[in-house]
Amino acid sequence: MPVSISLRPMQQTDLPLFREWLFLPHVAAWYHEPEDWINEIEQQDGEFAFVRHFIAQSEGKAFGFGQYYPYWLSGESWHGDTPLAGTYSIDYMIGDTAYRCKGYGKQIILELLEQIRTEPDARRVIVQPEQENHASCGVLQSCGFHFDSQNQIYLFTIRAS
Repeated sequence: MPVSISLRPMQQTDLPLFREWLFLPHVAAWYHEPEDWINEIEQQDGEFAFVRHFIAQSEGKAFGFGQYYPYWLSGESWHGDTPLAGTYSIDYMIGDTAYRCKGYGKQIILELLEQIRTEPDARRVIVQPEQENHASCGVLQSCGFHFDSQNQIYLFTIRAS
């Protein structure tokens, strides 16, 4: 049976829980520089207002995090030759260990994709998890992403260019 989740906008009051998650071993392995992540949330109404941050919850209990952003506004440069216009990216995590390996990560990604579909300029979503993060790579593929070996990224097409 598919799990049921919702994404709600992240608030400053979520910061202590988010901070706690960032230092858990299963998160810290992939979320390097936790202070940078914390700063981003602290500045979500300022410098990082272009990022949409969410808390994932199930039956009212917060268990994870997700965000999406227009990639071209990020200043990042790992997209290879993927067109910038219409390109979004996502990040996601399961913070609460009781929710790991039960399909909740997939649901976070699918919910983020639904949010991005509402953006009128959205054409594609790109993600670049570390190759050693087999769980993340696998869940991306189960959500319809394919691996673009030329650019070394996972790519999901929202609508054709």
